[in-house]
Amino acid sequence: MTTRARSVILASLVGTAIEFYDFFIYGTAAALVFSTVFFAEDNPLGAYATFAVAFLSRPLGSAIFGHWGDRAGRKSTLVVSLLLMGGSTVAIGVLPGYAAIGVAAPILLTLLRFTQGIGLGGEWGGAALLAAEYAPEGRRGRYAVFPQLGPPAGFLLANGAFLAIMAVMDEADFRAWGWRLPFLASLVLVLVGLYVRLRIAETPVFLAATARARVPLRELPWGRVLLGAGAMVIAYTLFYVATTYCLSYGTAILGVPKQRMLALIMLGVVFMAAGTVVSARLSDRFGRRRTLIAGTLLAIAVGPFIVWLPVGPVAALGVMGLVYGPMGAYLPELFRTECRYSGASVSYALGGVLGGAVPPLIATLLGAGVGWYVCAMAVLSLLCLLALPETADLRL
Repeated sequence: MTTRARSVILASLVGTAIEFYDFFIYGTAAALVFSTVFFAEDNPLGAYATFAVAFLSRPLGSAIFGHWGDRAGRKSTLVVSLLLMGGSTVAIGVLPGYAAIGVAAPILLTLLRFTQGIGLGGEWGGAALLAAEYAPEGRRGRYAVFPQLGPPAGFLLANGAFLAIMAVMDEADFRAWGWRLPFLASLVLVLVGLYVRLRIAETPVFLAATARARVPLRELPWGRVLLGAGAMVIAYTLFYVATTYCLSYGTAILGVPKQRMLALIMLGVVFMAAGTVVSARLSDRFGRRRTLIAGTLLAIAVGPFIVWLPVGPVAALGVMGLVYGPMGAYLPELFRTECRYSGASVSYALGGVLGGAVPPLIATLLGAGVGWYVCAMAVLSLLCLLALPETADLRL
């Protein structure tokens, strides 16, 4: 691996970890405090609804950033997405609650969550392309796994921050102002991410491409985009049911202490990271599609038990890693260079609408029966994978 390739891989991992840190601290805060801080009375459904807004705006962000990423390059687009996400997160950290500004609080919170989604919509596709387009043939899965490790790294960092804060202050202080500290800390992390990203070079695959799509979205094979989105659904569903709903279910319904539930979910994310690495490497050997199909079948098996503490969420997150690891290479491989940023980003973001925005809301209605919804989403992803081609041996 060359020095330049190492720099690019570091940039894809660090930037993605920071952006997902920003994204995940919102989910944790929504599960723990937002239902009382930003609403007139305790309103968990309202807090989850603001959480879901970012998944609706992510396709818009993927379209905007995908267009400019395919037109102007991967590097500059990723810098802008990092700034947008970081600015939105810090603004949430200083936003007054309902007691101070009334109904303006949930409205402004929703707007900032919307801009978070736009920023993240442009992040993943560009980071995956940085790694995949620098990778040598036959090793693309191993290179593209690094942006896939951004979500578990960001999640562990986000929940570690909340655990540390709750360990040193009482419940009243945490609800009054302590929850804001992880959001404000994003400013430092964004500066680190900018330093890393501004030092990298554009990918050789993009520089070598002689054609530039004037409007990349018009040239996308939309059938493949939708199938790719469907293939992503189960990864999102497993993750957000296990991390967001199970956290709320364990603390509010079963009475498990918040710190214990956060520690349990963090353990599951460690298994998720391990599964991500294993499946990405296996996809270079056995193919992306075959590896993903095997992981999706396991998701069908574990779905009904996802709320069984403590094993369910941990097992679900381990399986989530198996269906997530190869996606860093698979989605970019589905599209040609001149519209690859748009295609991979839009597929990834659309999968999040059904797999990320809906599950916490459905879970609130279904309760312990949410596992059957997980199984249904796994079947949907399986059908999409069966309709997609193998790509591991293709040249970018």
